Amino acid sequence: MRQAGRYLPEYREVRARAGSFLALCDDPELAAEVTLQPVRRFDLDAAILFADILLVPRALGRAVSFVDGDGPRLEPIRTEEIGRLRVDGALDRLSPALEALGRVRAALPMHKAVIGFCGAPWTVATYMVAGMGTPDQLPARLMAYREPDAFRELIDRLIDTSGAYLAAQLKAGADVVQIFDTWAGVLAPEEFRTWCVEPTARIVSAVRAAVPSAKIIGFPRGAGASLRDYIEATRVDAIGLDWTVPLSLAGELQKVRPVQGNLDPAALLAGGKTLDAAVDRILAALGRGPLVFNLGHGVLPETPVAHVERTVARVRVYRGAA
Repeated sequence: MRQAGRYLPEYREVRARAGSFLALCDDPELAAEVTLQPVRRFDLDAAILFADILLVPRALGRAVSFVDGDGPRLEPIRTEEIGRLRVDGALDRLSPALEALGRVRAALPMHKAVIGFCGAPWTVATYMVAGMGTPDQLPARLMAYREPDAFRELIDRLIDTSGAYLAAQLKAGADVVQIFDTWAGVLAPEEFRTWCVEPTARIVSAVRAAVPSAKIIGFPRGAGASLRDYIEATRVDAIGLDWTVPLSLAGELQKVRPVQGNLDPAALLAGGKTLDAAVDRILAALGRGPLVFNLGHGVLPETPVAHVERTVARVRVYRGAA
């Protein structure tokens, strides 16, 4: 969950050298370098491609920028502009990320996995409609209710591009890819099926058509009680869990699919005995089954490096004992 980032001094040095966040994403050598930094520092079992979910709308022809301390900015898309999104050639415009992924795969021994990813269509669409992150994703929700045909067209274009992008990542060397639906939890049940589950299922089918051996993780943050239905309908190979998912539910889901998660990033930031207890609870509940130990969302920028080291060491001790 964003292994590289501002909590690492070596990342901050490369980020300063790049000049901007997007310039860093667009430089395959530097993007590969920051992808590898956490693996070198912590001896992690996998590297997660350093990129951003909003590279996809930019590849579709939308202007994207990042304001330091204030997040992404896009020109809100109007209904009449959806049909002009540049699906053809989008994959070529994503080539820096694919080259970075290939560089990472070449730099790592084969026992270290490489994870690629994309944003789910619903989550990416929320930024395209609002032009920024919003607390409740109301602009996209309103468009989906008021202009369902136009919103469906937007989602369809994101499905096509995202499926091709993930397949290309697997062909470039990724061992597994993940679909991040960060804002799935704001949707009502019917809308969750329409705008989260169905698009993800279509992406999974498209990726497997292109790469039959593809391994795909789904992460619908905030899905809660709908997680089992999401697994069954999308046919993902593993399920990512945010920190609000009860471990009892996680244990039931683990009987169906491997689970990934779900340490609270705030517990990682807090450190000390609080962190130890949180790690131990997850390992006690899920450590005997198929588990990718992970955060329930991204590393908070102010997290001390020592807290990450402490977590990794604690999981390794458990794994060695098990």
